[in-house]
Amino acid sequence: MPSPSTFDICVRGGGIVGRTLALLLARERLQVALVQPATPRQGESSDVRAYALNAASRQLLEGLRCWPDPAEATAVQAMQVFGDEGGEVNFDAARQGRGMPLAWIVDVAALEKRLAEAVRYQPQIEVLEQPPANAALTVVCEGRASSTRAELGVAYDTHAYGQTAIATRLQCERPHGQVARQWLLQGEVLAFLPMGGAEGQQVAVVWSVPQERAAASLALDDAAFTQALEQTSQGALGTLQVAGERAAWPLQLAQARHFVGAHAAAGSWALAGDAAHTVHPLAGQGLNLGLGDVAELVAQLRARDGWRSVGDVHVLRRYERARKTALAAMRLATDGLQQLFAHDAPALQGLRNWGMNGFERSGPLKRWVARQAMGVRG
Repeated sequence: MPSPSTFDICVRGGGIVGRTLALLLARERLQVALVQPATPRQGESSDVRAYALNAASRQLLEGLRCWPDPAEATAVQAMQVFGDEGGEVNFDAARQGRGMPLAWIVDVAALEKRLAEAVRYQPQIEVLEQPPANAALTVVCEGRASSTRAELGVAYDTHAYGQTAIATRLQCERPHGQVARQWLLQGEVLAFLPMGGAEGQQVAVVWSVPQERAAASLALDDAAFTQALEQTSQGALGTLQVAGERAAWPLQLAQARHFVGAHAAAGSWALAGDAAHTVHPLAGQGLNLGLGDVAELVAQLRARDGWRSVGDVHVLRRYERARKTALAAMRLATDGLQQLFAHDAPALQGLRNWGMNGFERSGPLKRWVARQAMGVRG
């Protein structure tokens, strides 16, 4: 293993974004220190979360041989989005003419396990409990509550939505049919994400509820909890049974004012993933954006002039410009949708459902939006 003085890059944060970045950097023959806690991450073995990953994210992870087995990465062949007064939007993979699913719903624990195994067998990476004495570049991938970002003095502009996301797993009476379903109601968003492969009857749930209702929703016993979900989902998958623990976290729109910089003590630094930005989960793009950060940063480091260090701020600023540009449209779209469905004024209710139905018939615009979410170009 390298001595602390020979690390090229220090990656702080051992989650999906941090491990993926470390593996990609190691493939560039860089010596990487991956800083993560000595104990297993809380909830890692029973994590009920699932991520919707697009084609670009899959390609990135497959290149590292870290893509989970089919039962742990369920292909989404269709998506149905329902408004509160008859509004409806439908996406179908077959109609996109790309020969690929709209997305894959990936079990978080399964993906983290694959990445951890890959890190263990990569000699260019050393896992540390504390940061090394020095490295040419520190990349912060610690999530939205990053302590390192705070130590660097980077402002993190946050807009709280007044909503709490409740996540769990459900066993359903009917097969999900590889369809992701979402209900946009007055002040809340409910998503059923298909799990367990093509014939599965389990879904990952993300239920975004007003903050003042979150405690009461979490306190419901299993029978009352599933009854509420059956009612909100209009019985789409029949009788439901809780198949996992419940987790909850507050929702926010946030972005660091700077993604890169130089610190007098820490040297050059960059932010990636939730340490740099968060969006509302209603579009299912959070991890895709984080992996987009990773891909862009590695691409910029690979393309740098030979005489420039990996910590050259000129190179890092190219990464920052590219990612802020890519993030702008997604931030605008997710925030706009959240604001539109967070209010129950009759005029807004009619407008948003009229807009959904108009978008359903929009043809080229709808196909373009689907391609962007799928992570394909052209």
